[in-house]
Amino acid sequence: MSAKRVLLVGGIGVALLGMTYGLWYAVFAEHQALDGIGASLTAGLTSAAQRDQAKSAEALQRYRVAKYKYERQVDAHSHWLGLAMVLIVVGIGIDYVRLSRKQKLFLSWGLLIGSVLFPLSVLLQTVSAGPDPKILAVLGSALVILALLGAIVGVLRRPAAA
Repeated sequence: MSAKRVLLVGGIGVALLGMTYGLWYAVFAEHQALDGIGASLTAGLTSAAQRDQAKSAEALQRYRVAKYKYERQVDAHSHWLGLAMVLIVVGIGIDYVRLSRKQKLFLSWGLLIGSVLFPLSVLLQTVSAGPDPKILAVLGSALVILALLGAIVGVLRRPAAA
């Protein structure tokens, strides 16, 4: 499989993944999440106005947790779509990267794997507060950054002398 094909087909696949997740989230989860955010914030502020510090702190903690999860879920959707566009653009321009076929294929797979792994690990942070999702996020983002740096090096390379 060529680097161009990995990037273009992978980019379309990642876009479909992001759109599918975004549609599912919008239809089945977002309204409940927003209701929970609004209700906990209202309860926290109402309790604060009534000078009930314990109830207010508890409600505001629920607000922080709900808002954190909401932001991660929206971030995963938007990151998948943004990275899909990067995959497609790099796929269109991969012929201008002056690296060997094997090196371009390696960079393409790294970019694709990182583009799936990073948003997935952000999503996993909503179910696990441990270090594993954060480690995966760092790994995924590092793959994307290193692959893009490799592509930039390949573009900036001088053409081989004829």
